[in-house]
Amino acid sequence: MSSTNPFRNTRIEYHILQSFPVTCLNRDDVGAPKTAIVGGNTRARVSSQCWKRQVRVAMQELGIPHGSRTKLISLLIEKACKARSATDLQAKACGDKFEQIFIKKKPKNVKESEDVDKNDNDAVGQEKTDTLLFLSPNEASIIAEAFAAKNFVPDAVITKSDPKKQAKEVADLLSPYFGKTDAYDIALFGRMVAQAAELNIEAAASFSHAISTHKVSNEVEFFTALDDLSEEQGSAHMGSLEFNSATYYRYVSLDLGQLWTSLSGDGLEKAIEAFTKALFVAVPSARQTTQSGASPWEFAKIFVRKGQRLQVPFETAVKAKDGGYLQPSINALSDYLIKKELLAGSLFGKQKDFTFGEDASFSIDHLIAELKASVAEVQ
Repeated sequence: MSSTNPFRNTRIEYHILQSFPVTCLNRDDVGAPKTAIVGGNTRARVSSQCWKRQVRVAMQELGIPHGSRTKLISLLIEKACKARSATDLQAKACGDKFEQIFIKKKPKNVKESEDVDKNDNDAVGQEKTDTLLFLSPNEASIIAEAFAAKNFVPDAVITKSDPKKQAKEVADLLSPYFGKTDAYDIALFGRMVAQAAELNIEAAASFSHAISTHKVSNEVEFFTALDDLSEEQGSAHMGSLEFNSATYYRYVSLDLGQLWTSLSGDGLEKAIEAFTKALFVAVPSARQTTQSGASPWEFAKIFVRKGQRLQVPFETAVKAKDGGYLQPSINALSDYLIKKELLAGSLFGKQKDFTFGEDASFSIDHLIAELKASVAEVQ
């Protein structure tokens, strides 16, 4: 494998249109569908974090090598230590020692009674901070092997008392993975470790917030529920839910150069296949039992290109034509991309482009095969 990155400044860009009927795909703090003001109009919105989460979960279900992003990192280390014959107490001690370096605790809002030992942090009430650590299976194994080599005595592995120096000790153990990973989801979505910057990994995938291509007004559903056993007439419960319907534009950019670096050039085609499949099947999970949103891609333009990323802003809201927003959205998307390609000239850097949704003989499997072939040509 060449040490020179053959995909430097090369990316796959996905421009996706997806229509949903009555749904609440992504809720705000009061339970209403999220919105945004774009071009002076209220648009339906699904946050990038929401759809990224569903894509990552979908990738795991496809069986790709993946990490675990959690506050409960102690459990991962415990499990790995037990697999190496540590006792329950030894495994827990090692897991807790590792976790406390990265997952800090803060006091709970509880009153201390007179009989509480104030030196006991758990007694006075502690809860974990918002920090999440993203570890791959191989990284958990390396940590567990280090503990095993010292007979599962945590202080023999993490010897320093200063938290920063402890983090440096852990980073040194994981030095084979500086800037790279064996977990596809860590390579795609990145990792930031504030205590040990050496473990940071730049995300290869960039997601925009999905927005509706047109104006949207949220509506309210009033509902009632009846008591099966009550003999009294009338509702046992009443409430309301907000919803909307929209044609969403989703923009996703996959930096092949960064992905190649993070995976050490190994498994690039598999990662692209799993990522594209996950993009295709992943749908936000909110209210799926009451307002099912199970709509697939309607249309997509996919580019393999170099140069500056290009997102369609849909600054001017499209208007319904021939009964819906989809076809006007397709026209607006296609026209915008054609115009920007002409204006960018040689700087557009297009290598390949594909259209999904118009030709029934060109399935998602054909798209994936073409994307993998594009990568194989370069390697």
